[in-house]
Amino acid sequence: MGYWLASPMRRWMQNPEALVAPYIREGMTVLEPGPGMGFLTLPMAGLVGPRGRIVAVDIQQKMLDGLRKRATRAGLLSRIDPRLAKPDSLGIEDLNGAVDFVLAFAMVHEMPSAERFFAQAAKALKPGGTLLLAEPAGHVSAEEFETELRLARAVRFTVESRPAIRRSMAAVLRMA
Repeated sequence: MGYWLASPMRRWMQNPEALVAPYIREGMTVLEPGPGMGFLTLPMAGLVGPRGRIVAVDIQQKMLDGLRKRATRAGLLSRIDPRLAKPDSLGIEDLNGAVDFVLAFAMVHEMPSAERFFAQAAKALKPGGTLLLAEPAGHVSAEEFETELRLARAVRFTVESRPAIRRSMAAVLRMA
């Protein structure tokens, strides 16, 4: 499945640069839980430039190995910090207050605890930081998505907008 998610054919359905470019600037620190093999990671690494970094956290070592291989071929590995998640945590305690942007793309519904995820993301973000939440419409119901937004609000996120992302429900959340 990881190979399909990183496939160039996927670009026909979702343009990764167009999806993330409005939220990322050069020099930023970006947190991407669930990067898979880097469909969105590599474009983000290009956007943050040589002074920025992407912290890519996955639960599968195989996905991180694939990401490293693809990032090396693209000449972007120096901008990417691939990390293996812990069973009960993203393992990002060292990032408290250091992250500018979190991309939560089609992964919160896979987390053991959405509540714990939003708490960890909120702690990692700088004041005023942004989280783009997008969930696949075919896997997550509108009611489940609203529950995720409620959990995000409980840790001081505010919903700034609801962008249109193909085959997804999405919200841009701002850290208070």
